[in-house]
Parts: sequence; C-alpha cells; structure tokens
Amino acid sequence: METQLYIGIMSGTSMDGADAVLIRMDGGKWLGAEGHAFTPYPDDLRAALLALQNIGTDELHRSRMLSQELSRLYAQTAAELLCSQNLAPYDITALGCHGQTVRHAPEHGYSVQLADLPLLAELTRIFTVGDFRSRDLAAGGQGAPLVPAFHEALFRDDKETRAVLNIGGIANISVLPPDAPAFGFDTGPGNMLMDAWTQAHWQLPYDKNGEKAAQGNILPHLLDRLLAHPYFSQPHPKSTGRELFALNWLETYLDGCENRYNVLRTLSRFTAQTVFDAVSHAAANARQMYICGGGIRNPVLMADLAECFGTRVSLHSTAELNLDPQWVEAAAFAWLAACWINRIHGSPHKATGAAKPCILGAGYYY
Repeated sequence: METQLYIGIMSGTSMDGADAVLIRMDGGKWLGAEGHAFTPYPDDLRAALLALQNIGTDELHRSRMLSQELSRLYAQTAAELLCSQNLAPYDITALGCHGQTVRHAPEHGYSVQLADLPLLAELTRIFTVGDFRSRDLAAGGQGAPLVPAFHEALFRDDKETRAVLNIGGIANISVLPPDAPAFGFDTGPGNMLMDAWTQAHWQLPYDKNGEKAAQGNILPHLLDRLLAHPYFSQPHPKSTGRELFALNWLETYLDGCENRYNVLRTLSRFTAQTVFDAVSHAAANARQMYICGGGIRNPVLMADLAECFGTRVSLHSTAELNLDPQWVEAAAFAWLAACWINRIHGSPHKATGAAKPCILGAGYYY
C-alpha cells in the first residue's frame, strides 16, 4: 500500500497568520514532514479577529464572514504549499484545519474556532477535517491542549520522561512518561502578552529577536503580582486563553509610570517562570525539554527559560527530534486528520480530562 500525504493548517492564539505543513503517513504511522508554507494575516483581518474576543454587536454575522475570509486565506496557504512541493490536490488524502480560536470557554462546554470547513474543502478540492475540539468537550474534556497525543507519537522515549513545550500565544506543555499515557496542560501566557504590549507601545506586531525586552529590567513586584493569579495554582487538566490573560488584565497591575521596556522584560520572565513552575510540579523527573513554537525565536525568553531551569533540565529544539519547531503545531493537525481517516483515537484525554479517548473532528468532502 502506498504512503499518504496530509496537510495541516494551524493559526494560533498569536493571530499572526496561518501555517501549513505537509506530512507523510503510512496508515497511522508517522513518516515525516516534508514542506511548509506561511501566510501572514493582513492587519484588518487580525484586528477584526481580536475584536471578536470581546462581547460586541452583530457577532454572529461578523464571525461567519470572518470564517469565510479565513478559509480563503487557508486555501491560499495550502495552494502555495502544494505548488512548492509540485503536488496537486488529488495527491493529498486529507487536510486538517484547526481554525482560529476566538473564544475558549471549557467551563461552559464550548470553544470557538473560526473556519468555514465546507468552503475550505470546495476551495482546495481536498477532503477536509476540522472542528477538532468539540468532540473532546462533549466527552467532558477541556478541548485543549490537543497536541500531547501527537507529541507522544513522535517524541516519546522508552527510557526517560520528556517534556515538550510549545510557546505560541499561550504556552502549553506535554509530559511524556516512558511507561504511562502522555498528559499536558496550558501553563499560561506564551508570547501573547509580550506581543500585545509591543503592539500597544511600539506599533509593531512582536518584539523581533527580543530586542526591546533586552533593553529592560525585571520588575520583581510586578512579576510577583502576576504570578499570584489563581490559574497557576489550579490543578490540571486546565486550559486558558485571551479571555483570562489579555492586555486589559495586565494593565490592572500597572500604575502607568512603569518603563515600557521594563514591563516587556518582566513579561518574558513571567512566561518563563510559569513554565518552570508547571514543569517542576507536573514533571519533576523530566531532564530533557524540547521546545517548539514562535517563542523559540526570542533569545530573551529562551535565556529566561535557561536561567529558570538551570542545570536541572536540558533545553532543546524539536529540530533535534527531526521536526522544525515552527512546523510542529500545523503538523499535529495533519496527523489528527490522518487519525480521523484511519479511525484512530487521537485525543489526549489524560491531558484534557475527557471521560474517554475520542476520534476528533468532522469531515467534509469537496
């Protein structure tokens, strides 16, 4: 039997754009990732998506129109990936699309990811799988994080407990014991607050290479107050998002006189410290941590992580395990599409708190 190709499309809580990754599978067996494409969000699209984070007027109409706009952008990204790999739509077994999260409310049993999946199937002419979180929520789970099962399939070691850290808008960890099911949870903000602060004070999408944070100093009093948030003392499984950790939340801890570079520097240490606390609590015997996501490109944040962990845990890129750190999340949704096609339980129910493992997603023919 020939191997199969899948495309995964991911747009995370950073809302910077859409990543598409091409993977190869042999049934349910991972063979590797073979290509990547990225399409940045236009400023007006990003602004409209951020506006949906807050209660407003005409939300239903706005969300449906944005779903269509996103799906056109996703289809464009998939087409660019196919072109770069000299492939046609009929070469792809399925496309897995996460969509764009605009509300995550597991306490109410729902999580909203915008994507017009039937339209995406029509535009790409590829069988499309999406709405991955709803099935886990229906089974009593948080609907997040969904990546620990994928991390387990690719990165688990038979001899040691490993941790995998994804630093997107939200940071999440997967804990991969050698002799027990994987589990994981959201540790708190990843890049999200740093990006929001940078956008508000320098009108830049993010702090490139940590250049502005490097000019500041940590504010211990502010850091302590941020770390006192009750989310960090909650037991896992747990998940979070912009609903909890937004710029307006941060501003309640500020008097307005702080140096903007110092606040940004403190936010970097805040992310690193919350990751350290989470790993120390949930994976005390882990000695290796593999990092993926956009945060790995921020040398200030990486230095903060190294300082927090010291010699206790060695930090690595997932590239050392043969998967580019920028490709991991999109590859996970390609893998989940393969799980759907092959009727494999792809949900990490030990991570989400669901009552049972599930086959995640819903499929749409074109």
